[in-house]
Amino acid sequence: MKTFTIVVHGGAGTILRDSMTAEKESAYQQGLQDSLDAGYELLGKGGSAIDAVRAAVRSLEDNILFNAGRGAVFTSNGRQEMDASLMDGKTLMAGAVASINNIRNPIELAYAVMTKSQHVFLAGKGACDFAKLHDIKTEKDEYFYSQQRYDQWKIMQGSQATALDHNIDVPGHKMGTVGAVACDANGNIAAATSTGGMTNKAFGRIGDSPMIGAGTYANNLTCAISCTGHGEPFIRAVTAYDVSCLMEYKGYSLKEAMHIVVHDKLLKLDGEGGMIGVDAMGNGEMLFNSEGMYRGMRNSNGTNVIGIYE
Repeated sequence: MKTFTIVVHGGAGTILRDSMTAEKESAYQQGLQDSLDAGYELLGKGGSAIDAVRAAVRSLEDNILFNAGRGAVFTSNGRQEMDASLMDGKTLMAGAVASINNIRNPIELAYAVMTKSQHVFLAGKGACDFAKLHDIKTEKDEYFYSQQRYDQWKIMQGSQATALDHNIDVPGHKMGTVGAVACDANGNIAAATSTGGMTNKAFGRIGDSPMIGAGTYANNLTCAISCTGHGEPFIRAVTAYDVSCLMEYKGYSLKEAMHIVVHDKLLKLDGEGGMIGVDAMGNGEMLFNSEGMYRGMRNSNGTNVIGIYE
């Protein structure tokens, strides 16, 4: 049996210790641990990597602290628009959704696209119609209401400004996305990413999170990657796939490839944020170029770590 590993993230950006209360810090840590435990429990029972990342991301989507699912931010029209994607490294099958409303767990809709359609990517009304056909759980608008998110939006309402995630006090410096990568006991790997996007976003803006190769990628030959950051540079850099390419064509290790992308290639495009990754040997990495990233890793060798700050 190979080392099995689960790694999760809950967003990256300007996350400063002196602006965090002890109570809030503890709540974020517990949310990350709950996500790790959800994925790890499945892996420990011989479950697949794809099921483990789904379970881990569902846990974060259900947690109002994180900008995905229940905790998604408000767009310019006062609603939530969510995106998600996942990819199976064993089969290279993938599923993604964007600009969806009222779906409790967007990652489950992305999984349905992967397993129950001939497509990879569905968006907007069509994706929501597909969800109805396959009994994907929905919630009313009230389920997604967070006073903190609402207050953030009201500060920006009526302007053309947008902000990324947790704290409007530092506009543009909070990256609100959740994600998970896993390696199961058979050496299969998978990645999943989910987000509520940017506060006050307009024009149907879509970031990197639902884009296979940009925010999410998995291939048993190389790695599984889930990204979090300012989506536009991550899209332009085809960030997640670039890590895989460096491993496949240059022979770099997971850590070496991630370091080049995060600390060199992304910075040249003013790309702030980070990523988590695993390879088929169960090695896990969590790298970021911002001042913090909500993150955690647990594996069958006894590792269990949670981090927030640099």
